[in-house]
Amino acid sequence: MPPRKGSKPATAPKPPKEAKKAGRSTRGRLDDGSANPIDVHVGARIRLRRTLLGLSQEKLGECLGLTFQQVQKYERGANRVGASRLFDLSRVLDVRVGYFFEEVSASAQSASPVEVIRGNVTKSVDVPDDDPMAKRETLELVRAYFSISDPKVRDQVLALAKSLAAPK
Repeated sequence: MPPRKGSKPATAPKPPKEAKKAGRSTRGRLDDGSANPIDVHVGARIRLRRTLLGLSQEKLGECLGLTFQQVQKYERGANRVGASRLFDLSRVLDVRVGYFFEEVSASAQSASPVEVIRGNVTKSVDVPDDDPMAKRETLELVRAYFSISDPKVRDQVLALAKSLAAPK
């Protein structure tokens, strides 16, 4: 039977792609399906800066043409941030692109996507999250502190906080 008019010509089957070694991801995800620690770190830096600026996920999303759910996924590291999006984020958050990679832990560095592809990293890496400077309450406290315009009142707030702190 002749081919129908306007139909695509038959093509030879494509040769099979080179199989991934042991099912390893080529996108940087770990074998257990968890996000790459570098993506998690970049997301944490986005959240840190957004919170310091007092932006909601919704407001940041509006500035980038995204939904707040997409911003949420970036901040958790569930979605990887591409170079052009990182560029836009740096402009909206008023930081250099390099800001997002500052203070990357050694364990996160050792789990870079190329190391995952090579098979050197197969399970999630413990990235400590006990840094008090990355906690929401710390960021909100710092933002509130710097919104106090009177330097004397700021000094009093600092003195109060120090007096309430448990002695070391």
